[in-house]
Amino acid sequence: MANRNGRFAIIEQLLADGIQYMFGNPGTVEQGFLDALSHYEPEFKYVFALQETIAVGMADGYARATKKPTIVQLHSGVGLGNGIGMMYQAMRGHAPLVVLAGEAGIMYDAMDAQMASDLVSIAKPVTKWATRVVDPASLLRVLRRAIKIAGTPPMGPVFVSLPMDILDAPNEEEAIPTSFPIARVTPEPEQIERAASILATATKPLIVVGDGVAFSDAQAELIRVAELIGAQVWGADSSEPNMSATHPLFGGLLGHMFGEVSRRITSQADAVLICGTYVFPEVFPVLSDAFAPDAKVIHIDLNGYEIAKNFPVDLGLMSDPKTTLAALGTTLESMMTPEQQQEAFQRSIRIAEAKKQQLTAQLEADKAVCDSVPLHLSRFTRDLAQHIPPDTVIFDEAITNSEELCRYIPPTTLGYYFQTRGGSLGVGIPGAIGLKLANPDKTVIGFTGDGGSMYTIQALWTAAHHNIDAKFVICNNHSYQILKLNIMQYWRERGIAEHDFPTSFTIGNPDIRFDELARAMGVQSIRVEQPDEIESAIQKALAYNGPFLIDLVLTNEVAGSKIGVKCGQ
Repeated sequence: MANRNGRFAIIEQLLADGIQYMFGNPGTVEQGFLDALSHYEPEFKYVFALQETIAVGMADGYARATKKPTIVQLHSGVGLGNGIGMMYQAMRGHAPLVVLAGEAGIMYDAMDAQMASDLVSIAKPVTKWATRVVDPASLLRVLRRAIKIAGTPPMGPVFVSLPMDILDAPNEEEAIPTSFPIARVTPEPEQIERAASILATATKPLIVVGDGVAFSDAQAELIRVAELIGAQVWGADSSEPNMSATHPLFGGLLGHMFGEVSRRITSQADAVLICGTYVFPEVFPVLSDAFAPDAKVIHIDLNGYEIAKNFPVDLGLMSDPKTTLAALGTTLESMMTPEQQQEAFQRSIRIAEAKKQQLTAQLEADKAVCDSVPLHLSRFTRDLAQHIPPDTVIFDEAITNSEELCRYIPPTTLGYYFQTRGGSLGVGIPGAIGLKLANPDKTVIGFTGDGGSMYTIQALWTAAHHNIDAKFVICNNHSYQILKLNIMQYWRERGIAEHDFPTSFTIGNPDIRFDELARAMGVQSIRVEQPDEIESAIQKALAYNGPFLIDLVLTNEVAGSKIGVKCGQ
């Protein structure tokens, strides 16, 4: 564009990088920038959120699906403040977001005017890099640097403050594609041999993995190593199917809340391979003795900050999980003796049999409550699994109901299952919207709770406004169920007798009608309270061309508690 200014140049840079979407909420200081968007439609699209948290949540879902830098537009200091919680979520999950926020202008710096704030300082704690453009001639250079930093492992959100006078100034910079470094780094052969030797001689090996495996597309290489050494695999900070949940060696997820839960598993091993995660991501982690005293610990990660961050390791390899695990598998195959191979095989059989027995017991327990009212999610997901296409993409913010969801729709394939991470409630609805934009030809279903959904319920309007054909299930148990479980643990640890839960843990009086809220924002919906209503509701949701919400009323009984109550009581 001849005689363009910065507000046009910035969009041309995004298009040069193949970026199609901007997720945002409009504001006055960005109005010129947003006014320029119409010149680039339909190649460049603005996804309109009614609140900044939702814009970041949608972008987080889209970035997780595409593994590419994704643009978020927020409004000045107040808008950035609204988005901070979800930016923390993106930071913990290594989502490559490029967050842009407008401000009144450099010319007003001395005035301390309305909405003036130090945006860079606000953003720094939740980003890999935060900066402010202060010269019109470096606008695109700074933007390319932000895109590169966001998309370079370990990926994560970055922030760029855009003063209005910078965007309005003439800009002659050329919009050229951003350059990214290649991160497929592999250790020296002798380090691979050292790791293989430790694992080959172990009698009780264990593998702990996180989303670095998914980012590297290393699921197959991980499975090969696990099978070779006969090691059970556990997830930590693992929100994607880094290993298929149906694999006999997959044990599940380590404790999210309490480190003692994780230690009961990790302390049993004589050799631990950690790959693509940090140890350990609980809210209340153990401060010592996470591993057995003589256990050997190997940590593979592109994020050098996480290696030996909290506990010593015997071998830390700052390298790409895919190429490193591939080399490790090849070395193990050539190194392991027939006796070691047989021992690994027998370990695998024992682990698989224990997992099979556990699953059988869980399925039997589900049968006992199959026709219960209020419903259990296991009944709904059992029926849902019979109707959804095989390539359905799931966003899982079911929290306390996640286990029942994954029992019948198990996460198996990278790119088809995404779980909440980072601790921010309200990611389920906007996250599913982002996934659908990244997977327009696939069925996308977002699960969330009644508590979590109310943080971002306005996202339903965005789904209707843009006719984004995602499906949503509200696991409506009238409570913050996770808080009930956590306080029971707190009571046990401190010897406090079980008593009534705090009233603030219950969401009721009045009852929230999510089906009515959805329709008020243009989303078709249905409420399900009885077992015989489930199949019809699923069929209606899947057949409908557009966003659709199921308000699924579930029991709020707490397992192991004497004080659980039924929904509606």
